[in-house]
Amino acid sequence: MATKIWPSRRADVSRLDTSLKSFSETNHLLPGIKRDRARHTLALQMVSSLRRLDYTRIVISRPISPERADPNAPIFDPERAAVLHARSGRVDEAIWLIFLATHIGQHGKHGWRRLRDIYSGLGQTHWTWERISTNPTAFRSWMRTNHEKIGGAFSNHRKYESLKPDSAKGTCAVIESFIQSVAGSPATWMSDTIRRAGNDPHVIFDTAYREMEVTRFGRLAKFDFLALLGRLDLAPIHPGSAYLRGATGPLRGGRLLVDGSVDSKTAPEAIDEILQKLDKKINIGMQAMEDSICNWQKSPMEFTHFKG
Repeated sequence: MATKIWPSRRADVSRLDTSLKSFSETNHLLPGIKRDRARHTLALQMVSSLRRLDYTRIVISRPISPERADPNAPIFDPERAAVLHARSGRVDEAIWLIFLATHIGQHGKHGWRRLRDIYSGLGQTHWTWERISTNPTAFRSWMRTNHEKIGGAFSNHRKYESLKPDSAKGTCAVIESFIQSVAGSPATWMSDTIRRAGNDPHVIFDTAYREMEVTRFGRLAKFDFLALLGRLDLAPIHPGSAYLRGATGPLRGGRLLVDGSVDSKTAPEAIDEILQKLDKKINIGMQAMEDSICNWQKSPMEFTHFKG
């Protein structure tokens, strides 16, 4: 199966399959992968997650066209744009774009259309960080006039969000909450967090995760936002935990792996502790761990390639 999907990753799948079996036999029994097929499927999902992380590293290592940062250009991409801004010292703008990308998400059909429409002000009013953070009232006023003209859609993970300008759960409220949370400067907010947390990327991530309070940014949004900042080298942070408290898919995956049932009642923190021990054995990182077990529990006996 692995050879047909990714011939160059055959050794990685084999290593993970073997390591998962060894951990279950010698460190902590993992009933969810007792069957060879389930274990192999999980190994494939882990490699799939690692490939997504590898893709990000490749992207940021290559030259990036300036058009990637132009929201009016067809090839606009907020992640590449963020890297370009950071390279030019515009860290506030870089983090702002990643925040927007997390809040709105990339839709399977419409791509980044919704983000482009908002960020570009429908091609007429560029809502940069400097502009929106100093006058969020103007943005709310613009949204009142234009929110029905904004195209695209929120991503599947963000499908319950709203563009309604006067909703307490709408995009305007989310953005205003973020502005308040970072006290007007995302770059300064991150620098202060690093200064207080120290040099450990896991501790910095954990500090930011636990202190971040933004409307509509629950466990998933915070995890995705901070993890992406780390992947794009916008901040020296990486998750040292799967942060299963408040999770849905990842917690079901963790319980299936550790207890053999997605409906087990084992506390999220206990599952997370075992996953951290497992990662010391298989060494894929907790971001790939969280992503892979979430996807694996959707189809534990047959590999399905998820793009998101």
